[in-house]
Amino acid sequence: MIATPDDNTRFSDVSSAMGDGYCFTYVRGLALEEVATRLGGWLGEFTPMTLEELAGVAYSRYDGKNMFFGAVAIEDWVLLVEPLGSLGVTEEIILPLSARTRLVSQYYLDIKCMDYFYWIEDGKIRFEYMNQDGYSHWIKDGKIQLEFPYPERYSEEMPDELAETMQRIDSVFPPHTYPHEGPAFLLAESLTGITLRPQLLEESTYLCGGIPSPR
Repeated sequence: MIATPDDNTRFSDVSSAMGDGYCFTYVRGLALEEVATRLGGWLGEFTPMTLEELAGVAYSRYDGKNMFFGAVAIEDWVLLVEPLGSLGVTEEIILPLSARTRLVSQYYLDIKCMDYFYWIEDGKIRFEYMNQDGYSHWIKDGKIQLEFPYPERYSEEMPDELAETMQRIDSVFPPHTYPHEGPAFLLAESLTGITLRPQLLEESTYLCGGIPSPR
């Protein structure tokens, strides 16, 4: 069940559980093996880890281009969890990963105050938040409108599925609230149906591995 937007304490609880930075990437309708294959890895080489173990390895390997992640199946989705990682906002990776399916990702890095959010359908960006630039689309007078001046970047189909969530965000959060402070979680829930809570992250067992950085 999608949480109500006034249940704000859980957003800070998830951030606390993840430390100084994180990326969550949701991929719909694929098995763990297929996700690993699309990323260029082999699931047989991945290692089961707790969130604490995953974070320990990720922090020890962090170099600003970390491609180490943990993967867990949740309902019809695979959730990729990256402490300090950026795989889920690297377009060279996530655009092909979204082929014939839906991908949603949210990223935050505390030391640089960086926020990103993506909703991608079959290789085409439907909606995003870019650090410093803001949201690609937003709702005004009940209608979704393109905010960015480069429409060629986005799918021609407007992200109307998010209209209700945008209205909820506008009604609950002050203007210019950063996505990691709550809006990104509500947007991800709306698109995936998954409510992300610390218990879910801390009680899951992840298959963990790495892939080469494309940069």
